Amino acid sequence: DTRFDLTHAYWLVAGIAGGDPADVSLGSAVWVHWIVDGDLAYEIDAREIPDDWPTGYVPLRKSMPYEQPVTPPDGQVYELNRSLVEWAYGLTKNTALADTEVMRERRSHYSQAAAQRAPFVTKGDDISASTFWHGKFMDKWANSWMRYYTADKGNFTVSAMEDAGILQSLTFLSHTGKIDLKRVLVLRAVSNYDQPPAGLSAAESIAEQKVGKYGAFLPALEACYTIGRPVVDTIVTHWDKYRDRLPYEENLIRGDAEIPASK
Repeated sequence: DTRFDLTHAYWLVAGIAGGDPADVSLGSAVWVHWIVDGDLAYEIDAREIPDDWPTGYVPLRKSMPYEQPVTPPDGQVYELNRSLVEWAYGLTKNTALADTEVMRERRSHYSQAAAQRAPFVTKGDDISASTFWHGKFMDKWANSWMRYYTADKGNFTVSAMEDAGILQSLTFLSHTGKIDLKRVLVLRAVSNYDQPPAGLSAAESIAEQKVGKYGAFLPALEACYTIGRPVVDTIVTHWDKYRDRLPYEENLIRGDAEIPASK
């Protein structure tokens, strides 16, 4: 509809996610920089792949996993505005997040240092796929898939389902000149780990992963609100400035603290 002009609109996509225990803990909030599609690929059942293949996932228009050079992306990877991500992270990085006895108990079964931390705010990168995958081998694939499509710039941190599709839609809209992709943020909060703890098989672990029953389902939802709200409130409060300029483009006073411009 040509009556809508969203060129000054900001977009905040927020939701729960699976988390890599090497990088995050239950209830943590992650500001996303890179989004890589985990569905756009060829796939061969792992029981039929060559012995020297690390995975059955093959990039489109390639003949083996991680074949170089990388084909120019066509919907497989999206890079958000790093300066805006850094601004949002800087605004919220010291925010306290909810912790529960259930979360503490679940964290205790993981050996990774990050997985054992109380919930925290961080930055990371997102594999977006409609398949709810699980397990240490799938986590290894996700890390490799992220590195492949970002030329080793991205670090897989969270798994989600919607983000690649949303970014594709927003990208198409940007081609009409009606939105500004530099104004898009993605925030994901960890409701569950993407692999089982020691002593539990992947099959046993995924059987426990039911919607609404993740180890940190409600705390993750709360984290999305707790971390997302200050960003929205700040943009709205300073709309007279942020309508035409991005928040990191000048120094602004927020209370008694000065938010420096991104360099």
